Amino acid sequence: MEEIKELRSDGNDPLFDKTNMLYKAFPSNFRQIRYFTLLIVQSAPLEIKEINLLEQQISEVIKNAVKHGNHCDINKKVHIWYSFSATHAHLIVEDEGEGFKDLEKWNEFNKKRLECLHNSNFEELSNYVSFRTKKSDDQDGGNALFAALEYWNGGFVYNDKKNGVAMLKRFQQKRHGVTVDAE
Repeated sequence: MEEIKELRSDGNDPLFDKTNMLYKAFPSNFRQIRYFTLLIVQSAPLEIKEINLLEQQISEVIKNAVKHGNHCDINKKVHIWYSFSATHAHLIVEDEGEGFKDLEKWNEFNKKRLECLHNSNFEELSNYVSFRTKKSDDQDGGNALFAALEYWNGGFVYNDKKNGVAMLKRFQQKRHGVTVDAE
């Protein structure tokens, strides 16, 4: 089984460097998450071929900040720093909440879920379909975090308070040039 990716917390991680990043702050209005996401993504260059996946991932992170961090309190803001190029997407999203207190529990849950998948233990896997806490509602399940660990290939790390997350996606570059046959 390959190495299991985990959520981690490290406020000193270089991904939290905000130098030369753009910034926006939004009220915690759940109905406007898509609009807020589009305001951020419009800065991405056209060379990014997977713009729809990028948009979906950013939307999920903002949704988590609004819903779980700020509890949809319109008086609380979601703060977003972002930088895009043809080679990367780098974001830092921070809410005004208490932080993701169940990060370690989520990691243990994900580890067991992945072990079940690896061992084709589908009966046991049914116990690990969605991650729930005492505060979860019918729409919660941790699925956005499962996808985030896969998508953000340059890192996905929480700050020390766990109310902010920094993430980096590296995009593969097309190689341009002419192939010359050796003589």
